[in-house]
Formats: sequence, C-alpha cells, structure tokens
Amino acid sequence: MARVHQSAIVDSRSRLAETATVGPFCVVGPEVELGDGVELVSHAVVAGRTVIGEHTKIYPFASIGHQPQDLKYRGEPSQLIVGSHNVIREHVTMNPGTEGGGMVTRVGSHCLFMVNAHIAHDCVVHDHVIMANNATLAGHVEVGEYAILGGLSAVHQFVRIGRHAMVGGMSGVENDVIPYGSVMGNRARLSGLNIVGLKRREFSRDDIHTLRSAYRLLFAQEGTLAERLADVASLFKDNPAVMEIVDFVRADSSRAICQPKMENGV
Repeated sequence: MARVHQSAIVDSRSRLAETATVGPFCVVGPEVELGDGVELVSHAVVAGRTVIGEHTKIYPFASIGHQPQDLKYRGEPSQLIVGSHNVIREHVTMNPGTEGGGMVTRVGSHCLFMVNAHIAHDCVVHDHVIMANNATLAGHVEVGEYAILGGLSAVHQFVRIGRHAMVGGMSGVENDVIPYGSVMGNRARLSGLNIVGLKRREFSRDDIHTLRSAYRLLFAQEGTLAERLADVASLFKDNPAVMEIVDFVRADSSRAICQPKMENGV
C-alpha cells in the first residue's frame, strides 16, 4: 500500500502504486496515476488526467497537471504523461494538452526540471532533457533528447529544439534549433555547435570534426540555404548525425531555422 502522510489529500479514485510516497500537505486528484517509487516530497499538487512514471521525484510546490493556460481550452479531457526517473524541482509547472494540439503533453524519462521550469500545453519533451531554473516552454514546443535549456530562457510556441542542442541562459528562442546546435541571445542566434555537450556524450573526435565541417558548409554565406543543404546531404550522406540535421531542416515546421549572425551584423 502506498505511503501517504496523514496531512495529504489523496482522492480515493486516484491510482497509486504500492511503493509510491505522498508526503505532507500534498494533493492528488481523482484521475492521477502514480507509478512505482514515485515520491511527492511535500506540498506538491498533481491534478487532471496525469500519469507520473516510476521513480520520478516531485519537490514542494510543484503544480503538475492543472488545466492549460490557453484561452481556447474548453475543459476537453486532455492528458499529461510524464515518464520515469525524472527530478521535478520546486515550483515547476506542467500542463496537459488541448484539442488544438493532440490532447496530450508528453514528458520523457531521466529529465531534470529545475526550480520554476514551465512546460506548457501540447509540448513534447524527450528523454534526458535538462531545463535550468526558470526555463520556460510555450505551447506545442518539441525538445529533443539530451537538450539543455539554460536559466531564464524562453521558447516560443511551435518551436523545435533538436537533440543534443544547447540554449544559453536568458535566451529568447523564436526559431527552430538544429540538432547539436548552440544558441544564445535576446533573440537567439546560432553560435556554433554544442561541442561541450558532444564531448560529454562521448562523441568521437572524428564525429565532432565531421559535424563542424557540415555546419560550416550549411551556414556559409555563399548560395541559398536550400543549395547548401543539398550539398551537405550529398557530401555527408553516410553520416547519421549530419543527416539528422539535414532531415531536421527539411521537415515541415511553422518556424524558421535559427541561423548564425552574419559578419556584417545582419
């Protein structure tokens, strides 16, 4: 039987694994499901149609699963699905989906969400993502595996953040960020590749060198982006990491691709 502190309010219709722990002054709603080893430390609220995967730990004053901050939301039975082995720190907010975005917000596994991080409706956050203090996602954002969002960064709705990308602190991201890219600035621009992250993930020297060569060609000043993209796809067709960038740029998106600042300041 789940361990529930006597001061917690847990609806009898909720589903708690036998090894789940609900600490002091927490609130768990009727349609919530807590997996094996989930721990609500204290003063946390989990509401709505929310599933929390095994061994996820939620710290005080987090608000998980309350209705989205979307004026178009009309009470549709949308969901928030959170994976396993996540750390959700104080004051983090995560909202369920809406009818306009597929009815579900999905958060992967092995992620770290630091104080005041926010995941809005209809976002998809993949595994091993880190969001530092006060990093925020607007609605319909997708964040790839191992991406890192620095403190006080903000991501515009419908933006895609590629795998292994790095968003610098205090950046405003209004365009898509390529996989392995690093962006920063008030209106974020590409500043290169996330070399530190690639080394930490044990990418080989040759892989990093190849990615650098492809990056330089893709964002050279000669020709159009479409022409340079075709050249990169032809020259590096056998390199999975480079082709991941190519496929990312070619994919349908409502946002442009974040690009480097040109030498003339444009």
